[in-house]
Amino acid sequence: MTKLQSKQNKLTSRRAVAPVIATLLLVAIAVVGGSIVFVFSQGFFSSAQVSGSPNIESLRIIGYDATDGTTLKIHDGTTSTVLSGATGNGLADGERVAIYVQNNGVSKATLGELRFGGTVYDFVANSGTTLDDWDAALDNGIIGLPPGAGYVILTQGPDAILDATSGTIQPGQQATIILELDENVKTGRDAQFKLTTTNGAVFVGTVIAGQQSG
Repeated sequence: MTKLQSKQNKLTSRRAVAPVIATLLLVAIAVVGGSIVFVFSQGFFSSAQVSGSPNIESLRIIGYDATDGTTLKIHDGTTSTVLSGATGNGLADGERVAIYVQNNGVSKATLGELRFGGTVYDFVANSGTTLDDWDAALDNGIIGLPPGAGYVILTQGPDAILDATSGTIQPGQQATIILELDENVKTGRDAQFKLTTTNGAVFVGTVIAGQQSG
C-alpha cells in the first residue's frame, strides 16, 4: 500500500466518524434542552390544571303525552292521580302536556327556556313537592300560581315534582316536564318542542297534539 493510499484511508475513516459524533451531540443537546424546558414549565402546568369536569350536555326526548284526556302518563309508566284537563275539547289553554326527557350526559343539566308551539315557558322554581289538581273553573296557572307560561319537572311518578330554584336533571336520570298550555293547540297539529339549557345547549323534538309517544 502506498503512502498516498494510506493517507486517503485515514481521511476516509475520519470523515466516517464525524457524522456519528455530530448526531450524538445533537441528541445530547436535545435531551438537555428538553430537560430545561420541562423544569421551567412544570410549575406552570401544575398551577394551570383544568378545574372541574367537561360539561357536555346530552338530553334526549324519549316520549310525551299530549292526549286530550283528564290524566297524564309519566315517564316511569305511572299515571298522574290529578286532573290535567278536560276530554273532548282538544288541547285548550290551561290544560297540561307531559314530555319525557333523559339526561345522557356525564353532568347535571340545568334547564332554562322551553318553547312549545308559539309560546315560551319558564321553569317554576320552588313550586312545592306534589302536582296540584287542574281546575277548569280557575285560571290559576300551574301549581296554583298566578296565570303564566310555566313548567315543572316531575322526577318520579305519579306526582312528585322537583322543588328547587332551578330545573336540574341528574346524569342518567329520566324526568317528565309538565307544562300548562298558554295557548290552544289544535288536535293533530305538529308542535315543535325546543328546550334550551342555561349553558346554551338546544334540544328539539316534535309533539303531535292529541297523541302519545314513549
